[in-house]
Amino acid sequence: MHEGPRLAACRAVLLLVLLWLAAAAHAVEVVDDRGRRIEITRPPQRIVSLMPSLTETVCALGACRRLVGVDDYSNWPPSVNALPHVGGLEDARVESIVALQPDLVLAPTSSRVLPRLQTLGLPVLALEPRMLRDVRRVLQVLGPVLEAGDPDAVWQAINREVQVAARKMPPALRGTRVYVEVGSTPYAASESSFIGELLVRLGAENIVPGGLGPFPKLNPEFVVRADPQVIIVGRGDAPGLGTRPGWQHIDALRRGRVCAIDADQMNVLMRAGPRLGEAAHLLVDCIEGRLGDGGRGR
Repeated sequence: MHEGPRLAACRAVLLLVLLWLAAAAHAVEVVDDRGRRIEITRPPQRIVSLMPSLTETVCALGACRRLVGVDDYSNWPPSVNALPHVGGLEDARVESIVALQPDLVLAPTSSRVLPRLQTLGLPVLALEPRMLRDVRRVLQVLGPVLEAGDPDAVWQAINREVQVAARKMPPALRGTRVYVEVGSTPYAASESSFIGELLVRLGAENIVPGGLGPFPKLNPEFVVRADPQVIIVGRGDAPGLGTRPGWQHIDALRRGRVCAIDADQMNVLMRAGPRLGEAAHLLVDCIEGRLGDGGRGR
């Protein structure tokens, strides 16, 4: 007479136990780039990304549809352009982020809004890839967190494309002295940046030593003394190179070996993420003179 209610109660308890076991089976604990231990109890379904390379990594792992908002500079893959954009590194709009009701916020460690997001109780994972090894590490962190994609397969694809680009480099151009300008002040990519690491793997020589920091601000005279054979620069900054004091004597300008790349190409080059293989091919094309206008910077 009492078997029905008892059986129902047992089933309810069993269901609760199974749900708990399922949650426990997914629960992962990761350490972010601030050294904080973050426990993720279930795969996030509403993600806000505040860094383009993190946005691209989520998508490379097959979780693009879980993004509900991105920073103002995330524009790849094209589908993210339709998402709400919530500001940049210095001016992320906290109210807009909260309104999206994320169950995970991915942000660089340098983001100014991190403390406020945490105060509001939002789950935040701070990751900021700066070197090639960081790109692999971020993939390996996000793969289990998202329970999506194969991080090792994504990394192997990146690494394979870099190797293909390196084999494409003509032996005669190995050792070419290269200057990569990332800002017109000028700021440059040094040997200790991920761009510098790519140049090493391609067999080129970066004129900016790593001891100056990954992306140091340079005295323009430094570049004149280093006399690069190839200059890689944003298309908008290329016309003014020849007007900088002494730069008309730089080998790259005298020989017309200035690779002026457009905004989309600069995005590929400047993001430590899953498109680094494409960035390696871009660098080789610039060094070979097959990309950019090859002008003399004036």
